[in-house]
Amino acid sequence: MDTLWMVTVIVVGWIVAIGVALLVAKRQSQRAVAKMQEASRILEDGHKEIDALKKEALLEAKDEAHRLRTEIDGENRERRVELQRAERRIAQKEENLERKLDAAEKREHNLAARDKELERQHQEIAEIKERQLAELARVSGITPQEAKALLLKQVEDEVRHEAAKLAREIEEAAREEADKKARDILTMAIQRCAVDQAAETTVSVVPLPSDEMKGRIIGREGRNIRAFEAETGVDLIIDDTPEAVVLSAFDPVRREIARTALSYLINDGRIHPGRIEETVARARKEVDKQMEEAAEQAVLATGVTGVPKEIMRQLGKLRFRTSFGQNVLDHSVEVAHLCGVMAAEINGSVPAAKRAGLLHDIGKSVDFEVEGTHASIGGDLARRHKESEDVIHAITAHHGDEPFRTVEAVLVQAADAVSASRPGARKETLETYIKRLEKLEEIAEACAGVDKCFAIQAGREIRIIVKPEDVDDLAAGRLAKEIVHNIEEGLDYPGQIKVTVIRETRAVEYAK
Repeated sequence: MDTLWMVTVIVVGWIVAIGVALLVAKRQSQRAVAKMQEASRILEDGHKEIDALKKEALLEAKDEAHRLRTEIDGENRERRVELQRAERRIAQKEENLERKLDAAEKREHNLAARDKELERQHQEIAEIKERQLAELARVSGITPQEAKALLLKQVEDEVRHEAAKLAREIEEAAREEADKKARDILTMAIQRCAVDQAAETTVSVVPLPSDEMKGRIIGREGRNIRAFEAETGVDLIIDDTPEAVVLSAFDPVRREIARTALSYLINDGRIHPGRIEETVARARKEVDKQMEEAAEQAVLATGVTGVPKEIMRQLGKLRFRTSFGQNVLDHSVEVAHLCGVMAAEINGSVPAAKRAGLLHDIGKSVDFEVEGTHASIGGDLARRHKESEDVIHAITAHHGDEPFRTVEAVLVQAADAVSASRPGARKETLETYIKRLEKLEEIAEACAGVDKCFAIQAGREIRIIVKPEDVDDLAAGRLAKEIVHNIEEGLDYPGQIKVTVIRETRAVEYAK
């Protein structure tokens, strides 16, 4: 029973399940049919919409094609119009080119005809020129070559005149500028130079307390004077000069030793050969000490260092050496100061300039013993004691004995001239002074074209008045240089001499 019930339940369950499944299948089939219908409808709507879109796209394409066709037609029309314009321009250019070619051909033809005409005219001109030249040669009596040479000579003279005039203007301007600059530097250097120097002359006369002292100096049979002269190497001159004796020697140091020794003997009163020997030895030591002190003071005053001992000794000798009454050592110190100041102004070597200035006259310490000029002797001394080549050259060239190679050499020459030629630096006898002025005027008067000449400013300047009919303006400049050369060659003088040539032309007429 139970099994049947269970079978029945199972069968009923299967039937119900089958019914439910059928019902579900039917509903799903209905939904599927509905969906298929909806899909058909959508598909149909889609086909309709596609057809509508196709139609719309076709219409738009037709419109676009029509628009493009219209634009292309417009562009084609514009291109055709532009092509027509270009064709017209090209045709016009071709016409213009043809006209230009025609004109060029005509011009070429005219030019050819003109060239022929010009050639014919040139031939005629050449023939006329030849006839005129022949006629001019016949009338003037000179050939064309001679006339050409004459013309060239005239042109050359004019060019030379203009060149000389321009050269003179340039030279005058340069000289004025150089003189102004040099004057400023020298003025400043002289103002800053603090060397106190007076023109003095080494005295060779020894005063005596009385004439009786002359006999004591001579001694018995002249033994005292002989012993004195033998010890000192100087000449003791005893003459009629009241209460004075004269010492004569080329060596200024010996003369100073003799003067000092004789002064000691006169003050002591004991004069005999033994005492003379002792006194001269004492005087020699004292003079050596004075020379050493003078050299040290000069080196200290100028700031020059490293001077060899032998050079210092020669420098000290200059303490007793004079030139035209000017003390040479004081002069050397002054030149050193001037050289240093001027070298500083022009950016030169101040130590080298000072050293060369201090030693430039060192040769004067032995110039009475050695042959040659004091410049060359000084150069040899400096070279022997290993001085620099610049200093040696400045010493040997400071009087123009050799060409200048350094700025320091030029400065030494300029400073030497300034120190020697400044007022009061040197003394000169009246006779020597007059002879120098006469010689100066004689040199100037010896030149052709000179009318009058006058030496002025104590012989520092000479003014020459020339004959205007014999000397023109350019020749006046050449005459000044010639006179300068003759003065430098034939006259010894301190400093420099200015040469001024004056030419005056007067035109005088009378109104009646």
